[in-house]
Amino acid sequence: MTNQFMKQKKLMLLGGLRYLLPVIDAAHKQGYHVITADYLPDNIAHKYSDEYCNVSIVDKEAVLREARRLRIDGIMSFACDPGVVSASYVQNQMGLPSFGPFKSVEILQNKDRFRDYLEAHGFNVPWHHGFNSVEEALTQKDRFSYPLIVKPTDSAGSKGCTRVDKEGDLKPAVEYAFKYSIGGHIIIEEFLEKRGCSSDTDSYSEDGILKFVSFNAQRFDVRAANPYTPAAYSWPSTFTKDEEDYLASEIQRLITLLGMKTCVFNIETRIATNGKPYIMELTPRGGGNRLCEMLRHATGVDLITAVTRFAVGDAPGRIEQRPYDGHWAEVILHAESDGVFSGLSIDSSLPAEIIERDLWVKEGDRIHRFEAANDAIGTLVLRFDNTQDLERAITNQSEWLKVIVR
Repeated sequence: MTNQFMKQKKLMLLGGLRYLLPVIDAAHKQGYHVITADYLPDNIAHKYSDEYCNVSIVDKEAVLREARRLRIDGIMSFACDPGVVSASYVQNQMGLPSFGPFKSVEILQNKDRFRDYLEAHGFNVPWHHGFNSVEEALTQKDRFSYPLIVKPTDSAGSKGCTRVDKEGDLKPAVEYAFKYSIGGHIIIEEFLEKRGCSSDTDSYSEDGILKFVSFNAQRFDVRAANPYTPAAYSWPSTFTKDEEDYLASEIQRLITLLGMKTCVFNIETRIATNGKPYIMELTPRGGGNRLCEMLRHATGVDLITAVTRFAVGDAPGRIEQRPYDGHWAEVILHAESDGVFSGLSIDSSLPAEIIERDLWVKEGDRIHRFEAANDAIGTLVLRFDNTQDLERAITNQSEWLKVIVR
């Protein structure tokens, strides 16, 4: 049968932010019909999809009803944390290609349950306690040691996350975390001081076997309104090879225990000052901040096309481990204060090739100080010749980069 008589496959993507655009592009190149779904019809991704479905992506039963009505062939939530559980639920209920068991995805998407699972199976894990109300958390305050982190169990993009160094700052941090929790549940846990940089990047498994694993250096802007929102990433990581090998083996052990199959994972890891490596988060979706795109730049490995093909039942194609082609960095463009965007200045002293400059605002647009990932105004993709130039540029961005706000 020729292609012109074959049914066009339908892929539902949960969410509508710009991080879906490369997924939509990859799906269109494969000839798929793309349906984007959320409850915000003005989100940018809906302008590029073939069809829009208005539904709350955290309501898994509502998403399932729409998926059945639209007769989709596959579904995923890429770079969109709130939709991951619903996507897995639909995959498993409809017998569609699945990233793994629904119960496992529920564990991975709940920070409290995830910590409990790690602890029960012998992984390194910080001390942690989950709470369902402000009052409950504050009645347990004598159990805590400082510094600690307070955050929702079900939010992404560092929303609702606060470091607390003394008891007097605990209550506002708890109230802030509950403000951003979808399900009304937060976690208070040990703040693990890191050695070097933590890592937040994407990896890929096929039939439960890691085929591609990456580590990077996650960077923060200490002057930002929220200094725990990632402000830059660089590749390679600051980990040693032995540390990366150990973490890769622990990631493989974890996805095997959970029964996860073919999937792109966004994985956060760190080496603490106590010398122990930790898996901080592992979620079955591509990461935000264009992480899969950065890996394609740095290694040539196209995880987006692979997972898009798998989602509708097509062979994902060959994915294999490849080294980084040079030293790479992604800078998350952001403002230090609210105001009107007036321009972007990049000094010629920057010792890097600008591979891509992606600006999401124009002069005259109102922009906000950097409190969460959705306050970003664009990205820079940079390639350096050596580690020294990369470190100097990324740690001294104010010397060559200015976001002009009036």
